[in-house]
Amino acid sequence: GETISVFLRRFEKIMGLDWDGTRLLLATRHALLVYSNSKVLAHRFREPGRYDALYLPRVSYPHPDLHIHDVALGPDRIWMVNTRFNCLAYPSDEHTFEPVWRPRFITDLVPEDRCHLNGLAMRNGQPAFVSALSETNTAGGWRDHKVAGGIVVDYASGEIVVRGLTMPHSPRVHEGSLYVLNSGAGELLRIDPDRGSTEVVCRLDGYLRGLTFSGSHALIGLCQARETQIFGGMPVEIAHDRLKCGLAVIDLRSGTRVGLLEITSGCTELFDIRVLTGQVRPAIVHADAPDALEAISVPGCYFWLRPENVIKD
Repeated sequence: GETISVFLRRFEKIMGLDWDGTRLLLATRHALLVYSNSKVLAHRFREPGRYDALYLPRVSYPHPDLHIHDVALGPDRIWMVNTRFNCLAYPSDEHTFEPVWRPRFITDLVPEDRCHLNGLAMRNGQPAFVSALSETNTAGGWRDHKVAGGIVVDYASGEIVVRGLTMPHSPRVHEGSLYVLNSGAGELLRIDPDRGSTEVVCRLDGYLRGLTFSGSHALIGLCQARETQIFGGMPVEIAHDRLKCGLAVIDLRSGTRVGLLEITSGCTELFDIRVLTGQVRPAIVHADAPDALEAISVPGCYFWLRPENVIKD
């Protein structure tokens, strides 16, 4: 029968990710990384024919730890949620980052993580909604409002469309509807931004982070209990004896969980998820790996610069 293939790569404090069909964007502790797929080179990567996609490093935007959470590949811009500075920003080739937008209640551009801005929903290639754990304007102020201080903000108008959430994460627009993970309650919510109303699609036994869709199904990341000092005592912990780490598949029409991939060792938290449509066995290599230093891609031409193929001087 069919089996699951797992390809592991280690990154330091990896959080947000995005994929646009060719490029893969990753946010790590000290860099925003852009990879690009080379299908041709993939077929000769290690075992011929084993992989059908190979993501090679292309661009790196190094930075101090900005606590970057969600990221997005726009048609002409890369967007990132700069949690430390409470803003949406672009990476820059002149500065550490270029601030673009911040909630109305944030009065200063300072590295104080005042509201724990964390989630970004894109629509038609542009920001549409942003989530935060509170609407506080003091250094670390969100920490006193974790249970019911969460908000979702309309990017264009700046208006708060819903309040009272429990650690909201991963807002997403799918087929015209706005969804958000009410993480601390273990809920997937469907939101009507015009009315400010919420509908519980499903409840799961884990902190929820990472949301994407495939047709009429949602794929949701589940996490076990996070740092107890900061995130302990949330409703989802009280409701369940044990929290899971893994990936749940939800039928949006019924709210039924139709699949679960549980991770029982080696990992307790997920942050984000993407479906690489049409790719069965992708691979990714680090910038300093020998494979990355031997792979050459130019328009219309692809080469593996293998030692045995090099012509010596």
